[in-house]
Amino acid sequence: MKKIAVDAMGGDNAPQAIVEGVNRALAEFKDIEIELYGDEAKIKDYLTATERVTIQHTDEKIDSDDEPAKAVRRKKKASMVVGAQAVKEKKVQALISAGNTGALLAAGLFVVGRIKGIDRPGLLSTLPTADGRGVDMLDLGANAENTAHHLHQYAVLGSFYAENVRSVVKPRVGLLNNGTESTKGDPIRKEAYSLLSADKTLNFIGNIEARELMNGVADVVVADGFTGNAVLKTMEGTGLSIMGVLKEAVKTGGFKAKLGAFFLKDSLYHLRDLMDYSAAGGAVLFGLKAPVVKCHGSSDAKSVYYTIKQVRTMLETDVVSQLTEVFTSKED
Repeated sequence: MKKIAVDAMGGDNAPQAIVEGVNRALAEFKDIEIELYGDEAKIKDYLTATERVTIQHTDEKIDSDDEPAKAVRRKKKASMVVGAQAVKEKKVQALISAGNTGALLAAGLFVVGRIKGIDRPGLLSTLPTADGRGVDMLDLGANAENTAHHLHQYAVLGSFYAENVRSVVKPRVGLLNNGTESTKGDPIRKEAYSLLSADKTLNFIGNIEARELMNGVADVVVADGFTGNAVLKTMEGTGLSIMGVLKEAVKTGGFKAKLGAFFLKDSLYHLRDLMDYSAAGGAVLFGLKAPVVKCHGSSDAKSVYYTIKQVRTMLETDVVSQLTEVFTSKED
């Protein structure tokens, strides 16, 4: 049985969306147990599942405007922190939260702990691509600044995740840069290119530009945290804007627009689903001793369900233990 801790109080739509996502996951997967951390009375208002779920009552929660490191140190009874502590003590195997991203990163690093040999765990998410395969990208904001060595480690981490969790054979690894030529980029990118090219355990395909991300040119894309986070937010915003513009065009375009939308309905639904990143799950702080996964702050029940599904796959494939063995052997 896979035991997963869920912070019920994190995110814009907590606890309703969190608990409803848990209800759906428990109905779908018979091999998981969920421990919900948060206000018991509020959680019970939405909890319909009666088996394989328990509530650990907490009076505190970390708010979105709390300073991350201080909040983790001072709010010892916050739902997120108590959940992380349960992971550390092996009472549960993984932690999911839609709460304060910085605080979750701090809880992951300071409470759960990083795998020996990994300098800086990266925030990894599977982003949508036009071919439907998706692309694993990291770092998406765990670290604002990175060295070439960190980028090399992210390539190893991302490749390992793609192969073991998403079953991608020989994942193609690309380095996000301002041009495809090997001579492009700042000194960090140039040094990273050399490190990646020299690592024969990786299927490195070279530099890729941001405009190619959704075209399926790579299975893993490596970036520093600042750039990766900016790209992620741009993609999310662009997707939402496109769908918004299409809806407005249909609403205000008169009879012809509505008729055209009727005949294009299936194609438009396919476009919507293609750009829906929630089905890929949350962002994994990959490189820790256990899965710690961040749901989007505005996650609905569907997104929470898919994040639980993602964590279930991570536990099923035992990807963290395998990763630990790889880096432990490198240290030896």
